[in-house]
Amino acid sequence: MSEEIKSHFFAIRTTGGQEKIVMGLLENRIKLKKINVQSVLLVDNLKGYVVVEANDANAAYDLIQGIRHVRGQLRGELQFKDIEGYLVKKSTVSELEVNKTVEIIGGPFKGMKATVTRVDKDKEEVTIILLDAPYQLPVTVDANYLKPVAS
Repeated sequence: MSEEIKSHFFAIRTTGGQEKIVMGLLENRIKLKKINVQSVLLVDNLKGYVVVEANDANAAYDLIQGIRHVRGQLRGELQFKDIEGYLVKKSTVSELEVNKTVEIIGGPFKGMKATVTRVDKDKEEVTIILLDAPYQLPVTVDANYLKPVAS
């Protein structure tokens, strides 16, 4: 019998501009002290806050005690719908591999197929060779313009 654990979201107020530092400190504390917190979210359009996903308010409260740049925890909790719009979809670049065929879904080569020759995960760019071109010309495009083709 497995019991479903319902997680709760809590907004943690931080010093403005220190959200990434606070997030790193919280992640380290979770690993070191094995605090029962599922995730720490950095929400782009929510300046001065990080969001903590925990089983209950006590776990979130324990997590933030004594952490630098933390200014407190908002009373109550956030609903998933409150933050859902801020969550970023996973980048396409993680699904792309060298020597795989892709379809170009944006930009000047839209609709063409190509072979991936290089993937730069940091820049989210992919170098491809167009299959329909009369000669092999490597082209670097944004990874979000590509869609893997099932082989």
